[in-house]
Amino acid sequence: MLAGCSATTIVVDGSYPSPLVRKLPLTIGVYYPEELRNFAYTEIDDNSGKDQYIVQSGTSQLELFNTVLPALFENVVMLDSLENANSENGIDAVFVPEIAEFQLGLPQKTKLKVYEIWMKYNMKLSKANGDYIADWVMTAYGKSPQENLQSVDSGVQGAAVVAMRDLAASLTFGFTTVPEVNEWLKANNYVTE
Repeated sequence: MLAGCSATTIVVDGSYPSPLVRKLPLTIGVYYPEELRNFAYTEIDDNSGKDQYIVQSGTSQLELFNTVLPALFENVVMLDSLENANSENGIDAVFVPEIAEFQLGLPQKTKLKVYEIWMKYNMKLSKANGDYIADWVMTAYGKSPQENLQSVDSGVQGAAVVAMRDLAASLTFGFTTVPEVNEWLKANNYVTE
């Protein structure tokens, strides 16, 4: 009876391949807000109204960004606050990813034979002095098939890793196509295309 009283914690742990792309000649300062670093989503049990699953993915999300960003830019500088960003330390721009929404689809609730995760991010790019460059939304989706012996933990893990790899691909190939980012890159001769 006591087992039904506490939520199951699922800590997302995945590996993310480094993309093979031509690096942009930029030094990017990266700031991870506390909400992203410690991100946890709580799924509520529809019957009891109590916490059913807690999905902790902050560490895995940082691993993803720490793999993708050095592949995209010549230099990446981790910032412990936005106040530490300035052009005197060679930073061309500051990138701040924020998680805006997280949804979890469990087979027992959706009646589908897959675990699903959908995430929505708000990506921000500013000059070192804080002036606006771009602010855009990116979404990521992942699913993992429900198998006979697959636990909820491994199903959620699988869906989360697929969603974050989806985000990695979108960021890698979509960064320079964000209109404001592309305009800024061209205006500063970072790209000529």
